[in-house]
Amino acid sequence: MKTKAAVLHSAGKPFEIEELELDGPREGEVLIKYTAAGLCHSDLHLIDNDLVPRFPIVGGHEGAGIIEDVGPGVSKVKPGDHVVCSFIPNCGHCRYCATGRSNLCDMGATILDGHMPDGTFRFHRGGTDYGAMCMLGTFSERATISEHSVVKVDDWLPLETAVLVGCGVPTGWATANYAGGVRAGDTCVVYGIGGIGINAVQGAAHAGAANVIAVDPVAFKREKAMELGATHAFASADEAAAKVAELTWGQMADQALITVGTVDEQVVTDAFNVVGKGGTVVITGLANPEKLTVHLSGGVMTLFEKTVKGTLFGSANPQYDILRLLRLYQAGHVKLDELVTKRYSLEEVNEGYQDLRDGKNIRGVLMHSAD
Repeated sequence: MKTKAAVLHSAGKPFEIEELELDGPREGEVLIKYTAAGLCHSDLHLIDNDLVPRFPIVGGHEGAGIIEDVGPGVSKVKPGDHVVCSFIPNCGHCRYCATGRSNLCDMGATILDGHMPDGTFRFHRGGTDYGAMCMLGTFSERATISEHSVVKVDDWLPLETAVLVGCGVPTGWATANYAGGVRAGDTCVVYGIGGIGINAVQGAAHAGAANVIAVDPVAFKREKAMELGATHAFASADEAAAKVAELTWGQMADQALITVGTVDEQVVTDAFNVVGKGGTVVITGLANPEKLTVHLSGGVMTLFEKTVKGTLFGSANPQYDILRLLRLYQAGHVKLDELVTKRYSLEEVNEGYQDLRDGKNIRGVLMHSAD
């Protein structure tokens, strides 16, 4: 069959809309018709050469849609089921899945290569194989993906809203609750209020933090943070640090969560300095893996027992936490509708990412046509 998709052919170039050939599902695979896709910053890392995939690649790793067909052996879902995609596939039986760390599933090792677990591709054009971002390619009208990449959700949930729990919401929420270990009464600082950071704010507030301090240079993002659980918001790290010292009588913060779009040495240093004894710094944002962005005093780390750690997906477990967050949304404890700043068509994907770069969006959502 044919499908229209937004494709990257190299770093430094915008998405191009192309018509591709799409293979049907093989064993353990499903055919999905995407309803919506999230415009997440991670796809910008491909354009900016911070992450280097195999080109060409269909963009998009946050997606929700309806299953149209299943291959042999698929028992997890059936045609007609509504699903949210997990950008990290989870097999359920590798070492990491078996020990409750499915965010580190071995199947995720090749998500930037864009091929299926068996090493083959489902998107093609003119004899060229096209990869799919995170084995999903949600910037396509349809895709053939692994059953290990989908989570069945209630049919009545609006998919254009549920799509947000495929990446940004659980990554941010779990950065606070799991990786950061925020507890009632804590003081938590969040650096970068984008699609992940705003949900780290929600997560810290949900955990009962006494002080949730948001740091972002964009005024409307600070305002949104205050609406969704922050107690204070500042344009600079220095302003935030001064307030933390005041609020804690010099004890400083319990957690500093780094959720900026591109991590650099300065934000890591700011976060390290804002936490007090026994404090935890969590690095959730990405940077080029070849760049050394952590330069800290080992002596201070030892003497003050500070912890600096990285996290993928906030250390959440996709099959459990995607549904958990939708339940919290249904109960009114997690805001999703309020996160969406603007919706775009597939043809407007580059406009959506420019708005993200310009600081105009908390979350942009790409809507596929109903045909």
